[in-house]
Amino acid sequence: MAASWYRVLNRSRPLVRPLRVRLCATGWCRLRGLMFRAHLDPEEGLLFQWARPGRWSTAIHMWGMRFPLSLVWVDAQHRVVDVRLGRPWRTVAVPRRPAQYVLELHASRLSEFHLGDHLVWEPLEGTS
Repeated sequence: MAASWYRVLNRSRPLVRPLRVRLCATGWCRLRGLMFRAHLDPEEGLLFQWARPGRWSTAIHMWGMRFPLSLVWVDAQHRVVDVRLGRPWRTVAVPRRPAQYVLELHASRLSEFHLGDHLVWEPLEGTS
């Protein structure tokens, strides 16, 4: 994955609105995430990527968050393995099953993702 921005598609059910996410594959980017941001556009989010699937390695902390998030954990086959609402300043959310990717999205997007959904993300042209 070389591009910075991706369009997310849910092959199992259509998304209500378009969704674009910025790739977050470095340790620093994953640690910082959306901390201290004032708001998040409902059509944007972050896509966290790890080298290998895991449960604790893909856990998400909500420290420094000013708003709730939809958290969507995805395995190496791009299947949703957990979906949860992350609440500001709560400790850590750990997925029920190993994941290799996590989407951090606007809280209003939570109902658009279900266990077993097949997701794909495509590079957006002209982004880096």
